[in-house]
Amino acid sequence: MEEKKSKTAFRGAEKTGTWLLAKWEQKIIRYLIPKFPSWIETYHLTLMTLIWSGLIILFGYLAQTNINWLWGASLAIVAHWFTDSFDGALGRYRGTGLVRWGYYMDHFLDYLFFCSILISYALTSSGRSTYLLLFIMAIFGAYMVNAFLSFKVTDEFKIGFFRVGPTEIRIVFIIINTLIIFNKTYFKIALPYILFFSFAVLCLVVYRTQKKIWQIDMRNKKISTQ
Repeated sequence: MEEKKSKTAFRGAEKTGTWLLAKWEQKIIRYLIPKFPSWIETYHLTLMTLIWSGLIILFGYLAQTNINWLWGASLAIVAHWFTDSFDGALGRYRGTGLVRWGYYMDHFLDYLFFCSILISYALTSSGRSTYLLLFIMAIFGAYMVNAFLSFKVTDEFKIGFFRVGPTEIRIVFIIINTLIIFNKTYFKIALPYILFFSFAVLCLVVYRTQKKIWQIDMRNKKISTQ
């Protein structure tokens, strides 16, 4: 039994879901992957998330005295898009074999990266905004929990919902950084709406996910009773 399990294909690397910029991303990835230097390995790209996360927190801290440091945070978000988009693709292209390690480390570090962005915002905010950011962190954490639990029971790892995926979320953060740089008031006004919208979409995602899992259970029940 154990031997049979070990030979079962791991589906964690097969991400599903469509988002607005997915096709453009895939074209860029397919073009650049063969051009990577041989000394750059897939795990180098994965672990660089630690660097980008640390820089974002640092820039958030420095932005307390000069808000223009948030431009650096936006650059770190772009850098994370690059390494996060190419690490798995590079591993598949070269047959590195770090499929399960990549799944675990990539998504664990993605969570740390997301937390680093909210920590950066918290450092430049005060009062009610700080509490709202904590709620937003909990909601986005729930998105990740939903994705992992759904993957366990459906064998489908979905990371894009309603044409919005990781790339679009990064763009939103860059826009938020820009708004804060030009006028913090915009950020304070937008924050409650971001919280409400994030929670509403989460409820819809969970509803659709549980409905799909319910149907799987009923289908399996029908098969078992035949």
